[in-house]
Amino acid sequence: QVHLVESGGGLVQSGNSLRISCTASQHTFSSTALGWFRQAPGKEREFVASITALGINPNYATSVSGRFTISRDNAKNALYLQMNSLKPEDTAVYYCAAYAGTYTDYFTGSNRFSKENYDVWGQGTQVTVSL
Repeated sequence: QVHLVESGGGLVQSGNSLRISCTASQHTFSSTALGWFRQAPGKEREFVASITALGINPNYATSVSGRFTISRDNAKNALYLQMNSLKPEDTAVYYCAAYAGTYTDYFTGSNRFSKENYDVWGQGTQVTVSL
């Protein structure tokens, strides 16, 4: 099984920015859609953002739209999430994940927004936003 490793998390003050990264152990995701999810204590893991294999047509959760930017560098087998104007409610463990289905499946309905449709996950990186 290929492994995904997140990095770049940390403690920041409300209103500041942070960029987290995700790197695959193998160059196997150049044709795979990728996503970011997050999970806060006592809450379910939720969708944050996703991007297609070619790095276009990004999608964002309403809660982060306009503040976060997802991008990827297939040559480096890496995924990024630039987080601006951070809020205390953004505090969570952030996970990167690979979409399990096809290109067509990804764009069908709301499939790309469900964590159940991703099958490879990293171990997560902690992002804490203080008041």
